[in-house]
Formats: sequence, structure tokens, C-alpha cells
Amino acid sequence: MPEQNRELKNRVREIRSHGSVRGQGRNGLALLGREVMDVLKALADENRVRLLFALKGGELCVCQLIALLDLAPSTVSKHLTILRSARLVESRKDGRWMYYRLSKEFRAPSAGRILALLCKDTTKTPRMIEDRKKLKRICGEDMEKLCRRIFCKS
Repeated sequence: MPEQNRELKNRVREIRSHGSVRGQGRNGLALLGREVMDVLKALADENRVRLLFALKGGELCVCQLIALLDLAPSTVSKHLTILRSARLVESRKDGRWMYYRLSKEFRAPSAGRILALLCKDTTKTPRMIEDRKKLKRICGEDMEKLCRRIFCKS
């Protein structure tokens, strides 16, 4: 019996050190579990993964992201909102430009492993190779002209 108590105490310490006991959510999931679920939901869409790969290279303007995905601005905005809710990306406004980057939390070693795992299997796919080439071309364009082309379509 004392051995079982010691093992139980060690498990409780381990769970507490990982934050899994505190902050029970509505579904009975620990706060840490809910955050993991939000991240997994955010990564469950190909376009959101494409956005993360693009941002892996550094901060980008929303116009550049819209041009990369070639989707409606409202659709890209929704994807970025989901990524922000999962704390995978951060945004900042500079004048009339809105910029996005990987969040500091996502650049942390543990979260970085998730991105590294994704990168390992998907960076060599035809879609990601095409995205890298397209992003290089997009980043070479004048921002003013790019945004005008995206938002002022006739």
C-alpha cells in the first residue's frame, strides 16, 4: 500500500507540474488539454498549415497571405482568426498594413516541435514547393500595388 501511495503522489506531482490539474474546462478537459485541442483543430485545415509555413519565414502582410492562398480576403481572415485563437500567430497593425507572424509561444521549443514535425512530412509536397516559389515572387512585389490588386478588383 505505501508503494501505491508513493506512485500516486508522484503522478499527481507530474500532472501538476504540467498544468493538467488546474483550470478544468466545460468539457472536463484541463486547460492544457483545451489548448492542445485548439492547436490541433487549427492545424486540421490545409490552408491554415500553408499560412503557418509561409509565416515560418518571418512576418508577412495580410495582402501577401491572401495572394499566396488565392482565396477571398474574408476566408483568409477567418483562417487567421482561428490561428490567432489557437495562439499560433500574432498580428500587429502598422498604418494601413496588417502584419502576421508566428506567435512567441509557437516559436517556443515545445510548440516548435509541432511545426518541425509538420515540416518534416509536408515541406517536400508539390503544394508547399509551389507555395515557396509563389511567396518569393509575392515578396518581391511592391506592397502598394499588391494590396491594390487584391482589394480593388473590378
